[in-house]
Amino acid sequence: MPLKKKVLIVDDEPALTSLLRANLEATGRYHVLEENISRFALASACAFGPDVILLDVAMPEMDGGDIASQLKNEARTRDVPIVFITALLASEETPLGGVMSGGRRFLSKPVSVAEVIECIESITGEKST
Repeated sequence: MPLKKKVLIVDDEPALTSLLRANLEATGRYHVLEENISRFALASACAFGPDVILLDVAMPEMDGGDIASQLKNEARTRDVPIVFITALLASEETPLGGVMSGGRRFLSKPVSVAEVIECIESITGEKST
């Protein structure tokens, strides 16, 4: 059995992170950590060692851009792919797979579990079985 991919979800909406975690873990392919306090995102990422980070753009205290900068400046997290999740863009504005200009990945809220899984698989190079 292949190792489960580690996914860190950073979002200030506990209802969203809890639902997404439950649905991803129900597939049996992911181990998920939720972080709902933006200022703790870097410490959580360093301790957890995720394969992918799902990062909300608009949060109190620190926004997703600030957190992404911290993650890219930290040796332990600089190579971890980040997928921004945002309500600031409509799904029509983000192409399938969530890739936008500059290579940044975005998914629009409300996000479906299928979209998240497809995005994680495209990043990690794995396909569902």
